[in-house]
Amino acid sequence: MLTSSLPIKAQIDLILLSLEALAQVGSAEILTLAEAMGFEAYLRDRVGLWRLRQASPLRRGRTGRRKLDVDEARALALICSRLAQQHRQTIRTAIEHWQQQASQGRPPHLDPVLGDYIDRFTGLYQERMADNRSDGPELAQLALDLLVDLLFYSTPQGARRLWITLLERTTPATPSLSLVEPEPAPPPAPELPVLFPHSDV
Repeated sequence: MLTSSLPIKAQIDLILLSLEALAQVGSAEILTLAEAMGFEAYLRDRVGLWRLRQASPLRRGRTGRRKLDVDEARALALICSRLAQQHRQTIRTAIEHWQQQASQGRPPHLDPVLGDYIDRFTGLYQERMADNRSDGPELAQLALDLLVDLLFYSTPQGARRLWITLLERTTPATPSLSLVEPEPAPPPAPELPVLFPHSDV
């Protein structure tokens, strides 16, 4: 899976790409939210946002910034989780369509909602990324993997989930950073049918 071992800046860019493909989240919405959350120092305008996203090593051209500092990464992670929360119903609708397809033994791309999302994500990825190794099926799976991630990031504990995921999937080893105060580990939850092993989404 493409997201299994990537720098934080690449992971965040992919999350924003999936939100754009699924919910048409554009730079204007991101910048408005950044200002409302008090992060305008990191995201002043469209050019600043573009440069931050161009820091991803997957990006075509990579003419943006090479590094993403901890405060910028933290701000972008919080913005991503808030965007997922704001578009939670859209995310859940797509997940429900996926569950219906799975229950009928049908591939996800045959569903109109999921098909449109996968097509938009694939088009955006191929347009903006320099990774030529990824074919259609691999990008479709990446889009679906990110959709599942978005569902978890849209929960009340989404920011914490996102930050932990970013650190776990980062290469090389990440410094010890904390986005929020640590919480006691919850007891294991019973499995839900079809797709998800957690009950709090």
